[in-house]
Amino acid sequence: MPATRRSTARRIALALLAAACAAGPARAAIEEGGVEAAKRELLRTQALALENGEGTERDPAQAAKLYCEAARLGDAPSQFNLGWMYSNGRGVERNDTWAAFFFHAAAEQGYEQAQRMLQQVGGAPTYVPDCMREPEPPKVAVARPSPSRRPVEPAPMLIRSNGPPSIIELVKQIAPQFKVHPQLVLSVIEVESRYDIVALSPKNAKGLMQLIPETAVRFGVARPYDPAQNIRGGTAYLQWLLAYYQGDVTLAAAAYNAGEGAVNRYRGVPPYAETRAYVSKVLALFGSYFHPFDASVTEPSPQMPAIRGIAYRR
Repeated sequence: MPATRRSTARRIALALLAAACAAGPARAAIEEGGVEAAKRELLRTQALALENGEGTERDPAQAAKLYCEAARLGDAPSQFNLGWMYSNGRGVERNDTWAAFFFHAAAEQGYEQAQRMLQQVGGAPTYVPDCMREPEPPKVAVARPSPSRRPVEPAPMLIRSNGPPSIIELVKQIAPQFKVHPQLVLSVIEVESRYDIVALSPKNAKGLMQLIPETAVRFGVARPYDPAQNIRGGTAYLQWLLAYYQGDVTLAAAAYNAGEGAVNRYRGVPPYAETRAYVSKVLALFGSYFHPFDASVTEPSPQMPAIRGIAYRR
């Protein structure tokens, strides 16, 4: 990018950061979803300005880069806008395959316009564009020490939880039966239901660990509002996910929220704002990126070589 364009882009970024400290959408994003939500808002706003030449020289190539960064963070409007650029060759070379990828990501987050566009460009491709790959492992901003990459052994049971003592005791009894650290189970319960035994989501997920009907059946849970049954089913699923993703807590948490199909398809944490926030919260509460796993539970995901290639290629 020419020096004048870089200078202009920097001025836009500074103005947007200033706006984040004042009233407006960026401030609302900070209040509702934290720093990453605000970053999505700022990136999208800057990309829109560069795409349309609003207050700066038009630069669609740079706009596409910023849209993609926001899309990676789970911004559905940016995913849609980038899909539109590629489907119409608007400022970038037309590419229906890339358009399908971005429309599909936005559609999965409920973006209705993207759902309609999928009828024109087809389903999602089976690869992930380079710009959608994580540049580095996620960093969790928490008061306690950052998660370490050293294995966390199931014992001794170091529990950090403000949950009801009765639920904590149930978890301490059940989790070791599945070789899952109680802290990981409690972390999932905290994020999923905040210890609400009768929690019910719009997707019909029930109980402490928010088991959808399919997962309840899969792990033999007949009464999802029974705390012991719910914890047993959710912990069994965590055990399976840890084996499937070879102890990678990031992937296991992402799959618990979005399903292993989505994690495999995107070769990592899906670009959904909800899932990214979910994973960050679980990691912060658990305190480690790795958990020992029982390889006899299931074969690893067939996508693990590809996922590792994406994660560690620099």
